[in-house]
Amino acid sequence: MMITTNLQIQILIYFYTLLLMTSPSLAFKLWKKNSKTHHDITVDAILQTTADVCKFQAQQAGNNFVMPSPLTIASVAKACKSDSITSFQKSIKKITRSNAWIDFRYVANGSYHFDDELFLSGRQLITDGLSAIKFNVNDQSYVTAREALGSILHTLQDFYSHSNWIELGQRKPYSNLIKRNAPISNIADSETCRPCNSDVCRGNILEDIINQQKLTSGYFGFSKPKGKCSHGGFFDPSSWGHGGINKDDLSSTHGYLHGIAASVATAASKELLQDIRATVGDSTFLRLMGLSQTSVLCFVIDTTGSMSDDIAEVRRVTSSIIDSKTGTATQPSEYILVPFNDPDYGPLTRTTDPKIFKKQLGALTASDGGDAPEMSLSALQLALTGSPPQTEIFVFTDADAKDKSLKSTVQALIEITKSKVTFMLTNALSFRRRRSARAVDGQQHVSTRLSNPQNQVYQDLAQSSGGQAIEVTKTTLDQATDIIAVFSRSTLATLFQAVRNPAKAENFSVFVDSSVQNLTFYITGNSPNYNITSPSGVSQSSAELNGTLGPIQKVGNFHKMQPNVSDKTGLWLFSINSTQPYTIRVVGQSEIDFLFDFVELSQGLHPSYAVLNSRPAAKTNVTLLVSMIGGDNVTPTEVSLVETSSSNALNGTLEEVASGQYLVTFNSTPAGEFTVRVVGQISSTKSSDNNFQRQSPTQFQASNVTITTQPVGTTEPGKNFTLPFTVATNDSGGSFNIRVSNDRNFAVHFNTSITLGSGGSANDSVTLIVPENTSSGIDVTVTIQAEAPDGSNSNYAVLRLAVIAPVTDFTPPVCEAVSVNANCSGNCSLSSWYLTTNVTDGNGSGLQNVRILQGNGSLDTTTVLNDTGVNVTVVVYNSSCCSLDLELVAVDAAGNVATCYKTVRETEPNNSTVPPVTTTNTTTTTISTTPPINQTTTNHAECCLFLPVFLWLNVGISFYQFMQL
Repeated sequence: MMITTNLQIQILIYFYTLLLMTSPSLAFKLWKKNSKTHHDITVDAILQTTADVCKFQAQQAGNNFVMPSPLTIASVAKACKSDSITSFQKSIKKITRSNAWIDFRYVANGSYHFDDELFLSGRQLITDGLSAIKFNVNDQSYVTAREALGSILHTLQDFYSHSNWIELGQRKPYSNLIKRNAPISNIADSETCRPCNSDVCRGNILEDIINQQKLTSGYFGFSKPKGKCSHGGFFDPSSWGHGGINKDDLSSTHGYLHGIAASVATAASKELLQDIRATVGDSTFLRLMGLSQTSVLCFVIDTTGSMSDDIAEVRRVTSSIIDSKTGTATQPSEYILVPFNDPDYGPLTRTTDPKIFKKQLGALTASDGGDAPEMSLSALQLALTGSPPQTEIFVFTDADAKDKSLKSTVQALIEITKSKVTFMLTNALSFRRRRSARAVDGQQHVSTRLSNPQNQVYQDLAQSSGGQAIEVTKTTLDQATDIIAVFSRSTLATLFQAVRNPAKAENFSVFVDSSVQNLTFYITGNSPNYNITSPSGVSQSSAELNGTLGPIQKVGNFHKMQPNVSDKTGLWLFSINSTQPYTIRVVGQSEIDFLFDFVELSQGLHPSYAVLNSRPAAKTNVTLLVSMIGGDNVTPTEVSLVETSSSNALNGTLEEVASGQYLVTFNSTPAGEFTVRVVGQISSTKSSDNNFQRQSPTQFQASNVTITTQPVGTTEPGKNFTLPFTVATNDSGGSFNIRVSNDRNFAVHFNTSITLGSGGSANDSVTLIVPENTSSGIDVTVTIQAEAPDGSNSNYAVLRLAVIAPVTDFTPPVCEAVSVNANCSGNCSLSSWYLTTNVTDGNGSGLQNVRILQGNGSLDTTTVLNDTGVNVTVVVYNSSCCSLDLELVAVDAAGNVATCYKTVRETEPNNSTVPPVTTTNTTTTTISTTPPINQTTTNHAECCLFLPVFLWLNVGISFYQFMQL
């Protein structure tokens, strides 16, 4: 007998820990060639579901829809006739990266992976998250909803890899996993596996478990009950000499079932997406996916007494944009407005209806204000958190910021959201007259310098975001506002930008590729002299307002040129000399662009990554995850961090980890602010490779202090919520000031300072006071900041927290007394059929709507009060006999979904073999089945009718026969 000493155990644990540091993922792999990954499964499910929704919408409108093949982000967007490929990709990126985050943050929690037979707690994570998503979407908190969606999809997908569902012979999703009130029984309560010493364990699950359809999943680690199945793999000590059952990739112990498990996981992901679609409706579902989001117009407007002319100009330019784009593919998908005054600001209002937005703008009046400074940064903070990421935000004001203390908070939100902020400032002239007038020879003279020092905070934020700080007079404001129409284009790409503060003479070069349309140059500064040279060698100076390259528009400190030369492709040269700070920005419309995030890699139990919600750490490696936009023909060859104050750049090491996705590692970061630049090639069959360059508008910086937060989840109205965090430094220690703010004005309690030793860290927390009257579904963005007293070191953490009221209604609506009447004889276009059904929600939250998920007919609903005082919704569906497929669902206010009716044509019968049927019947059908593991046969609810139907059509047929599943 061998005795294991404590030292031996410690050595074993140490060895095991070292193995984990290099272990492969213990779920569907993150990146793995020849195997399906979480990323692949999620994207496939989203593309298939989205394409189905677009097909249904097209058919409802009487339009043809060609299902693209293969399904890609670009092909689905094109088939859906959407101009929002970039937004679609951004949304998918948010979902897939939240999916990956589960392996990073919840590595050892079996509930998140359906390990250790934790089926009930895993299902609760899914159903709680699904409920939160529906409330978030209802409140238009789409970013928070996408984050939650990615998280629960990860857990749902792991079920099919980590459990024995596939080994039980199941080839369809286990629908009860997305139903809170459905049973999960038949969980194995005895031994489940026998030892297996082979690399492929085909027979290690006991026959009794298979025959009795018992549900089990693998255990991982040192603590596994006797006779239970192991997860499997070299790095799972419980499987050494015993084998495992995971199907994470083709090389897993049950890898021979990997393809089937991935296929069913994809189908289950689609089923969950369809549940969300049924609840929120098709148009809102497409907004959640980002597909209908072309561009967003977001205005932050000063409404104090002196702003009447400015508000009128906003109305004019907005009306012009709306009128020119309404009904076109470039129509903004959303309009956002945040007014501010003193001391009030907000509320943020959003709408998809341009008429409503015009009405909201028309209701703005200029009044009050008192002292000159206004609450501009508070309003901007609200806009940044309430708008989609990477939104172009336009701020109109003629006053200084009264809330300058929020500058660092706004800066943090700009870096996190990568949104661009352009300020339209009409206070320069008034300041010039008030402060810069001087007497010469007894006469008053006014300086020609327009810049107002009070606008410095606006200029700093504009530069950091990649936007503009445009200083004009109220009479010349209309000459600068056409920038709004340009910047609000969904396909706008930044090719190049530079900020020189302090100013210095410098030469810049920008390569413009053939995909760029509407090429535009912007130079902002008070005294820039510049020369622009085209690829063909034609030059024009800033003194030539109507030169050979095109007209130069100058207003205030704002200069704009749209070159009108025929061939714009090639290298453009800019030579700028200025005594004052200036910016240069080159933009154009192009489907080629890139998305990126700073990420932290994990090499632990489940190798994964998490997107940083703070600045990256200085003096260490930095990793970017870059996603290319524009198709498979776009290949990056160089990714660089470019110093804002110069043209110096640090190049990273590229590694392609998936199609169009690259990990880029940098050994260090620039000392100051920097942007991200991508240079690459566009492969084309028509010409030789074509170079391209793109640059991030947003400026970033690394920090010697870091803030790490814990997962936040959701909270409830009327409850205090504690947010733990850790502050650490890789530099000299000392005292750090702590600031906390949120965009809902909720009260917060926190310590205002924290002390660190050299290279040390400290834990602390923030308590958020959520008012009892907070609406369920809203999200609150909390920003925690740590800054050295001298401002030399600072960092932040930005957290989104969903506020969800407890759900008490878990029962879906009830559909009953379905009757079908058909007279489908002769020409189908001259015949019709209809059904009626009664829908009730009992004592639940109340019926919200009845929707068609499939079918081209019309739907009418009428609500009546029955004899017992219950509201009954009478539903009548009418359709041509040429359209026989139908899926009808009912949704209550709590988001519970019931499938009331579903028909499926399994074959298209040959008319010559169809027996004639000449009678017309009215049929009421119900179901009683006993599936394995108590799986309900109905989609979304036990109460519903599920009617796969063989539809036999022929001349003289007046009714079709039903076959019950």
